[in-house]
Amino acid sequence: MAPPKHRRPGFSKRAQYSIFASYLLGILGAVIGLLLLAISIIDPRGFSILRTIGAEATAPVSKSLTEVGGATGSIGEEIAAYFAAASKNADMKRELEKNRIEILEARALKQENERLKRLLELNEDVPDSIAMARLISSTAASSRRMATLGVGSTSEVQSGQPVRAPEGLVGRVLETGPTTARILLVSDGQNVTPVKRASDELPAFATGLGDGTVDIRPINLGTNPFKGGDLLITSGSGGLYSPGIPVAVVIRKTETGAIARILANPAKVSHVIVQPIFQAETVRQIEQDEINRP
Repeated sequence: MAPPKHRRPGFSKRAQYSIFASYLLGILGAVIGLLLLAISIIDPRGFSILRTIGAEATAPVSKSLTEVGGATGSIGEEIAAYFAAASKNADMKRELEKNRIEILEARALKQENERLKRLLELNEDVPDSIAMARLISSTAASSRRMATLGVGSTSEVQSGQPVRAPEGLVGRVLETGPTTARILLVSDGQNVTPVKRASDELPAFATGLGDGTVDIRPINLGTNPFKGGDLLITSGSGGLYSPGIPVAVVIRKTETGAIARILANPAKVSHVIVQPIFQAETVRQIEQDEINRP
C-alpha cells in the first residue's frame, strides 16, 4: 500500500532533525543579530572593527561574483554587438552596391551627354550637313564592312555622300532606300581613302583591313616617315571627302607604310551626320571616266 501524501513529521526522524535544525539556526541568527545590535549601541568602535572584518572576509566572494556577473554581461554585450554589426554590415553592403550602380549610371550618362554635345557641335560646325541619324547596325564578322543608317533618300541622302561622327570619318553612302541607307565603312577592304598626315600634310592612301584598322601607304613609295601616334586626316583629293576630317592614328610602322587604328569605331558610334560630296562635279567626272575607260 502506498504511503499517504501528507505524513506528519513525527513519523520521520530526518524530518524532525531538519525542523529542529531550522529552528536552531533561526534562534542562533536572532541571537547574533541582537548581539551585534547591542555591540553597535554600546561600543560603536568595536562594531566598526567587526564590520571591517566581515567585509574583508566576504570580499573575495563578492569580487568573484562581481567578475562573473561582469563577464556574463560582457559576453551578452559582445553577442548583441556581433549580431548588430552583422546587420549593419549587410546594410552598408546594400548601400554601397546601390551607390556603385548610381555612380556607374552617372558616368554612363555623362559620357552620353559629352558624346551628344560633340555631335551637336559637329552639326553646328558643318552647316551644309544633309542629315543627322542613328547607325542602326554594322557588320562585325563579315568579309565586308557595312553599316545601316536610319535615313534614306526621303531625307536627300544619296550614294557617295560622306558619313562622319564626332570622332572622325565613318565611311560613305553606298546604297539608299526611302528610309535607310547602306554605308561602306572606312575599314572595308575595298574602301580607299585619300589621307594626309596632320603634322606636315604628307599625302597617303588608307585602305581598310576589315578589322578596325587601315593600311597606310605613302604616295612616294621610296620613303616611309610614319611613326606611332601620327594623326591622319582626309586630304580632299578625289573630291569625295572634304579635307581635315580625322580618319585614323598610326599604331605601328611597317616596311611599306604603317598600320593605323580607325578613330570612329562604328560599334561605339550611335549618331552620325551625312555631308554632301566635297566636289560633286569632280567625283562625277571621275566616275564617268571610269565608265568610259575601255
